[in-house]
Amino acid sequence: MTSDRPLTRLGFLTIGLFDEHDPAGGHENTLRMIELGEQLGFDSAWVRQRHLQHGISSPVAVLAAATQRTRRIALGTAVIPLGLENPFRLAEDLATVDVLSGGRLNPGISVGRPTHFEHIGPSLYPDTADREDFTHARVDRLLHLLRGGTASTFTGTEGIETYSERIQPHSPGLAGRVWYGAAGLSSVARAAGQGLNLLTSSVVRAEEDDDFARVQASHIRRFRELHPLGERARVSQGLVVVPTDTATAEQRARYAAYAEARLPRTREPQGPGRILFSPDLVGPAAEIADRLHGDPAFRQVDEVAFALPFTFGYEDYVQILTDIAERLAPLLGWTGPAPA
Repeated sequence: MTSDRPLTRLGFLTIGLFDEHDPAGGHENTLRMIELGEQLGFDSAWVRQRHLQHGISSPVAVLAAATQRTRRIALGTAVIPLGLENPFRLAEDLATVDVLSGGRLNPGISVGRPTHFEHIGPSLYPDTADREDFTHARVDRLLHLLRGGTASTFTGTEGIETYSERIQPHSPGLAGRVWYGAAGLSSVARAAGQGLNLLTSSVVRAEEDDDFARVQASHIRRFRELHPLGERARVSQGLVVVPTDTATAEQRARYAAYAEARLPRTREPQGPGRILFSPDLVGPAAEIADRLHGDPAFRQVDEVAFALPFTFGYEDYVQILTDIAERLAPLLGWTGPAPA
């Protein structure tokens, strides 16, 4: 069986874990992984965002560093929760990194009440915590600014300083590379209505079905039905994928144990939000390819951002990334980096 859409863009996603007592080491390993991804031909590298954890809290800053160590690979965030951001300042930072990268930044965003807001609200918004708007209006504000919309009613020269009415630097094309991380139908519809790209992951809401693959496939179909670009609208699938072709016996056993420990959560919707998780795909590249070709969601996409497991070591990630690029991706139709 072959996919309806052969894979044209190959990406990976990392959380960027670090030792609390050696944060530099973990961040350096993340940058080395992005460099390796470019060397292996990956089309994109994505970083997760984690606040008050031992993972990347400032993905834009990390990707700014990555722009200076890479030349071709697209750099993405998956995703930045806008509830913790000021859209004005975030627009400035995103545009700056896009300029530094030569137009390679792919900002992934989401909205919603920040996790544990009752605990972090006083630190995050000490004077306005009870009045903050965590709706899609935040997305509208960010897109308005990235598109060059008015940010100030004052423009002109004051003394020797010149002021612009729009965010500086302005990076044309950046707004067209914004992705939305959606797990439910309402978010899918809003992303499509705003003309954004869609990031799907290993987490969805069981709103119309209890089967993960069918739910994810329905999200992709609905997104393209509502998007102005229709079937040309960009969708990227993100699943945990661990090929074991060149892994050692010890690595294979550890990978299998990791996936087995996480399997129970995939059997039924979890919690009041009815969250569905996708099983991790662990095994030889040929077996993983067969499973993906039979996945109704994968058959609708030609872009992926395969997620690396959270808790493995750097050498594990080198083996996994190498096997994805050299063993798995060719079986999925990928022939190398997409044309610039």
